Amino acid sequence: MRITSLPVAIMSGLFAVTVRAAGVDADAKVSVDPFLWLEQVDGAKAMEWVRAENARTAAVLDTDPRYAGLFRQALEIAEAKDRIPRPRFVGGQIFNQWQDADHIRGIWRRTSLEDYRTPAPTWTTVLDLDALAKAENANWFWGGVDCREPSERHCIVRLSDGGEDAVTLREFDLQRARFVEDGFVLPRGKQDSAWGDRETLLVAREWEPGELTRSGYPFVVKRIARGQPLSAAIEVYRGLPDDVAASPLALDDGDGHRALMVERRVSFFEAEYHLVTPHGTTKLALPPKVDIEAFVTGRLIVSLKQDWRLESGKSFPQGCLVSIDLAAAAVEPERLRPTLVYAPGPREAFLGASATRHYLLVTALDNVKGRAYAYAPKPGGKWTRRQLKLPDNVSIEIAAADRHSDHAFLSVTGFLTPSSLWLADLKSDALSMVKTLPAKFDASHLVVEQSEATSRDGTRIPYFVVRPVDMKLDGITPTILYAYGGFLDAETPRYSPEIGRLWLERGGAYVLANIRGGGEFGPAWHEAGLKTHRQRIFDDFYAVAQDLIAKKISSPPHLGIMGGSNGGLLMGVEFVQHPELWGAVDIQVPLLDMLRYEQIAAGSSWVGEYGSVSDPAERAFLASISPYENLKPGVRYPEPLIWTTTKDDRVGPQHARKFAAKLAAMDVPYLFYEVIQGGHGAGATLGEKAAMRAREFTYFARKLSLQ
Repeated sequence: MRITSLPVAIMSGLFAVTVRAAGVDADAKVSVDPFLWLEQVDGAKAMEWVRAENARTAAVLDTDPRYAGLFRQALEIAEAKDRIPRPRFVGGQIFNQWQDADHIRGIWRRTSLEDYRTPAPTWTTVLDLDALAKAENANWFWGGVDCREPSERHCIVRLSDGGEDAVTLREFDLQRARFVEDGFVLPRGKQDSAWGDRETLLVAREWEPGELTRSGYPFVVKRIARGQPLSAAIEVYRGLPDDVAASPLALDDGDGHRALMVERRVSFFEAEYHLVTPHGTTKLALPPKVDIEAFVTGRLIVSLKQDWRLESGKSFPQGCLVSIDLAAAAVEPERLRPTLVYAPGPREAFLGASATRHYLLVTALDNVKGRAYAYAPKPGGKWTRRQLKLPDNVSIEIAAADRHSDHAFLSVTGFLTPSSLWLADLKSDALSMVKTLPAKFDASHLVVEQSEATSRDGTRIPYFVVRPVDMKLDGITPTILYAYGGFLDAETPRYSPEIGRLWLERGGAYVLANIRGGGEFGPAWHEAGLKTHRQRIFDDFYAVAQDLIAKKISSPPHLGIMGGSNGGLLMGVEFVQHPELWGAVDIQVPLLDMLRYEQIAAGSSWVGEYGSVSDPAERAFLASISPYENLKPGVRYPEPLIWTTTKDDRVGPQHARKFAAKLAAMDVPYLFYEVIQGGHGAGATLGEKAAMRAREFTYFARKLSLQ
């Protein structure tokens, strides 16, 4: 699930009389929202409602004859010992964060690179979260880690209460495998840190009550020394309350170059980057829609989400990667001299970049198929490129890169191709598959096809169909259609044991739609669906569904749709705009009340994606597509499954709760479930996640007639 998190990056009474904009048109009409009391996340009445809804839904889904078997399969997949342990290079060793039946909350562990490459590595536990939570009577789950360069011995561990985005920061000594006595400890909050030097941190957090942006993120960065109280921290940078956030960054390369920076997120897609110097901060003259992706041989690697034209007349189109010499930038931050690294072709898109000691590793898409390239810096700011010889027709992503060597891991996956992990030595061109996931379902009777649908405005929308080879084109195949469509996130083919085992193996079909709003074809594909243009995204999804029906792959009684977070908004819109088209609608951790989304959890940070009710034109559009606003009595809606988590402090459970309550008031059948912990996802433990997966596929089987 996701709306992308920023760097780390709300009345009770059933009919509380609170005035809000109704928004069925541009006029400032008002109506009463009787369900505002459900926005009180931990309110007694709201939680009583949640528990009653959970019990009602469990009585339907958890008692279905199919549920027990699906749960066993989902749990077996989640807790399997033969999963590929995702690697991370730290201090010359391989680290991994792991959960299974014996480690409910998880352990952080390490081994050598040589041992990791064996079929059964010998792991040493560094931090046991189950033991820590028990000893401290706490609800700790893993939130991430940042280790200080170059030794990477001392680390800041992020501990999350129940999986929420807010974390507690603590200093950890890897050599001694324990927390540092009198080390850094920063209490719970939405916060980010970066190592200043051995004795100091740069930290963004709520230093004084209320010192957060409207989005709920910090905008003040301070320097704090080990052993100092928070009150002694010295301010380094201050953004504005109307920003999204400000975060510190420490950039280190394998040659000893270092840069301390502050990233000021003016909006979700616009940023300023400020170098931190002994004399203050200096703004780099970068265009607003860029991201710093990596740092290698003293060069900043920057991805462009907009065209960049320099005073010299030289220009770079959006979607490119450019490099900037940091030493020169520090001397003349207002006169940057970028050089081109990567430029996409017409159907290509940049995905990600990471640095090793001497190379830049880049992943990209070519018509939604993965590619990987190694770039070597040359004098004069130039770069050479070679493509890594990895399998075709798959998705490729960077799993880990070591800035102290030229080793990197890449993950390779496809719908029917079990995920594999490849080790690349970019210096020697050596490339080998070191781990592969055993097949988790029988794919011998399945086939993958890529097709295109034509959206309302004539745009070609690619989509993938995974189906039985002998499937008859009679429209009765139970089919799940999934999409995300937002925030420049690219949806690519990947191996899902849950979908394969719980759905495909039982005769269903699965469809992935590469609709606009995502990053499958670069920034322009995303920008085509921003703000008041968002109906294009919804039209794209509708076009794919219509194409599936026209080709008799499925039909409305057998066609289900699924999406989460921003994709949950997509599900809500399709639910209200085309209720006749769906046999099932799975709405996961969604946004649904688009007239109040800015006031819920981190919603204000996404104005750059959705627009704001403070703008009359944008408010009118939001009102026209808001699922919560556009539910209408007397319409025959399909029975949806709506689910969320109490501890989701990113999107918040309020949207899902109110949508379900409004359906109840209209006597529309629905199922609602709220996992009590787990943040912006399906739960914190593997058991909770497996239970939610089993409920989803039980729901689809019931509604779409799959045995």
